[in-house]
Amino acid sequence: MNRRRRRRRPSAGRRFTIFLGLCLIIAGAYLTVTEILPNPLHEKPDWRGMDKPIFVEGKLQAEPAEGAGEQLMLPLPVLQKVVDPTIRYESGTQSIILTTPVRVMRLQTGQKKAQLNNKPVELRFAPEEKDGVPYMPIQPLKELYGVNIHEDAATGAVILMKAGDTIQMGTAKGQPDDKVKLRKGDSIHSPILADMKGGTPLRIWDSKGSWYFAQMDNGYSGYVRKDEVSLGDTKTIEIPPIPPTRAERSWKGKPVNLAWEAVYQNKPDPAVLDGLDGVNVVSPTWFSIIDGKGNVRSNADMAYVNKAHARKMEVWGLINNSFDADITTSAMATYETRLNTISQLLELAQMYHLDGINIDFENVKTKDGPNITQFVRELKPLAQDRGLILSVDVTPKSSSELWSKFLDRSALSEAADFIMLMAYDEHWASSPEAGSVSSLPWAEAAARKILDEDDVPPQKLILAVPLYTRIWSEASKNGKVEVSSKAVGMKTVKDILAEKKLKPKYLEDVKQHYVEYKEDGVLKKIWIEDAVSLQARVDLAKSLKLGGVAAWTRSFGTEDAWKVLKGIQQ
Repeated sequence: MNRRRRRRRPSAGRRFTIFLGLCLIIAGAYLTVTEILPNPLHEKPDWRGMDKPIFVEGKLQAEPAEGAGEQLMLPLPVLQKVVDPTIRYESGTQSIILTTPVRVMRLQTGQKKAQLNNKPVELRFAPEEKDGVPYMPIQPLKELYGVNIHEDAATGAVILMKAGDTIQMGTAKGQPDDKVKLRKGDSIHSPILADMKGGTPLRIWDSKGSWYFAQMDNGYSGYVRKDEVSLGDTKTIEIPPIPPTRAERSWKGKPVNLAWEAVYQNKPDPAVLDGLDGVNVVSPTWFSIIDGKGNVRSNADMAYVNKAHARKMEVWGLINNSFDADITTSAMATYETRLNTISQLLELAQMYHLDGINIDFENVKTKDGPNITQFVRELKPLAQDRGLILSVDVTPKSSSELWSKFLDRSALSEAADFIMLMAYDEHWASSPEAGSVSSLPWAEAAARKILDEDDVPPQKLILAVPLYTRIWSEASKNGKVEVSSKAVGMKTVKDILAEKKLKPKYLEDVKQHYVEYKEDGVLKKIWIEDAVSLQARVDLAKSLKLGGVAAWTRSFGTEDAWKVLKGIQQ
């Protein structure tokens, strides 16, 4: 009798071993494909399907362009981010304002008429607004900023390059029928964005290990192995030429020694200029903005100008904001009001043959600071056209809302020829404690802070020094000491010392002479401004390689002061 042999079923252990083996084989295959073999999969860039995507250094920008060719329009947010952060948009009048050291241009959306350096010009294409975003025509951007554009007809990609950019060019290696992989990441396991033919032009934007971050003309940007790229020439986008300013031509290597002339009710006698030995610039306080429309009042005097010029002094007329915060808010708020001030100021400069303009805006709301900076940016090209020096007065840096925080010292130094650091008042008129108007350590710290924190070039920074001090009075009242002060010039202090036969002592900590005395039971204290304190500041300006010194104000000074300050030129 034949019996059928029964097949033995694998044991549970053997079945697990077989399963484990299959898993290892699958895992090995997966590992081979994903970790050893290059990724063969293709992927389209995220931006495909977008109209007119903009790229900067191979990176996609948030907003697209509009139009094409000569009618190409670029969105303002991209321009502010990439080309010039100071491009300004004023929504009330839909104005776009571009400023460079030599040009100021105002455009308005929907209008072909524009202003260039306050002269009318006609645009070929008007700026537009789309979904609340202003768009600029390409031509003014090329002329003012020198931007360079590459457009791809097939994909619509716009490659935006800035003036001064240096771009490494290259090509994919191989023959036209070869395929060089442009990958999404710097790894052979990253998806392929494009199979590039040999000879495909590339812009090389970055280098990472054995990979280049590169971009094709069609906008595709990704990573390609360095050994698959032939590097070519570098291409530098030309910077529009900027002629040297008059400050660079006339004052390079020549320190400024300025004296402010405080002009109040009466005009100063021009003969006072005969006593200013070594002074090469005078700055009379002639001009004031008197209302929210930006109108300017003038107290200028041609006789004073003629006398100064006869003595080989330049005249930089000072304009202030009447130290009125509300007037400043309105007068600086719009292009129209700022231009009103600028136009009047330039007319006055021409009428009185001025050599420069000095801006002294004080008591300004912090929120209005950007408008002050914009005013200087808009004034600079027009002043440059007329050969005028432009200087701006700034205080030491502090947390004061109305006297310091509104000042963007870095931006102002970029726009103006000189920044005048008013290194006073360390202790001001209503200070709760008596002290120096400007001790040397305090003045030095103020200067260094601006040089270091705001990157102001030393040759652009002028150290302004006080020719006055304060007589402090300390009186006891109800068990408390009440402090008050009175500002006086150098001669007044000299007369007090002589009259009372006082002998000052030198204070090493402030680098000044000091005296105290009693008068009618009240303690008087004076930190003295004299040849010693002024010499210390001249030495400071020299050691920091500053652009010169300035003195407030001429009427407070003595013959000794001018002799010492003349040392800045030696």
